[in-house]
Amino acid sequence: MTSEVMIQSKFTKRFSKALMSLTLLSSLFSSTVHAHFQEIIPSSDIVESAEQRSLTLDLTFTHPMELGPVMDMAQPKVLDVITPEGRASLLGNLSLSSQSGEAKRYQASYQIKKPGDHIFYIEPAPYWEPSEGVMIVHHTKVVVDALNGKANWDALVGAPVEIEPLTRPYGLWTGNLFQGIVKKHGKPVPFAEVEVEWRNDGSVTVPFESYITQVFKADANGVFSYVMPKAGWWGFAALVEADEKMKNPEGNLVPVEEGGLIWVRTRDMK
Repeated sequence: MTSEVMIQSKFTKRFSKALMSLTLLSSLFSSTVHAHFQEIIPSSDIVESAEQRSLTLDLTFTHPMELGPVMDMAQPKVLDVITPEGRASLLGNLSLSSQSGEAKRYQASYQIKKPGDHIFYIEPAPYWEPSEGVMIVHHTKVVVDALNGKANWDALVGAPVEIEPLTRPYGLWTGNLFQGIVKKHGKPVPFAEVEVEWRNDGSVTVPFESYITQVFKADANGVFSYVMPKAGWWGFAALVEADEKMKNPEGNLVPVEEGGLIWVRTRDMK
């Protein structure tokens, strides 16, 4: 091998290593700036007739605006429905909806029995995010209006972190203002950070990364407001650090990102 070829070979190896390092760094950076959202999406947010009583809930941990990737979910710790008649667990109705080899996601079925607002709530198993060095627990809910019954849409489910809606979270037109209060252990969180993402149906291409997740802060009373500019499902995530740390899969104590999420749907006027 000539000296010129040897120099080129060494340069190629060094360049390849540098490129690999840059790619890995870029991957890690991108995973830290893109928000995780726990989804709990019902087959319908408004049930108006007896023929619509059967609901399906899709449970996915993902990046909704980017159409993925889907993160692997362990079985949820809690899956409840709260109605004017009380609270019940739906864990017995839970089944895997992912195929073999795919990241785990779930479905649950539910039959509307009586009129009244139904609040569906999930406490997922903690998720370890190594690029951020945190465990993630997103307490997530969605409200379904059932048969024009008793309004219960602003009831709290008692999650450690929760968004109390000030705007009824269904029957919303595109362009409506959604307001909520970020609460931790039942008390407002001043200047809490809130992230918002639209559940992309493939019709929108994001021009720059900054458009993926909308980020703002609540006011001194924990109240936030956001105008939803497009029809579809919108996820609101209030993020705080939990009071206590948690062990990661390696057994080390790490911080916990505790989120209170709510999903709402908008429709276009036609």
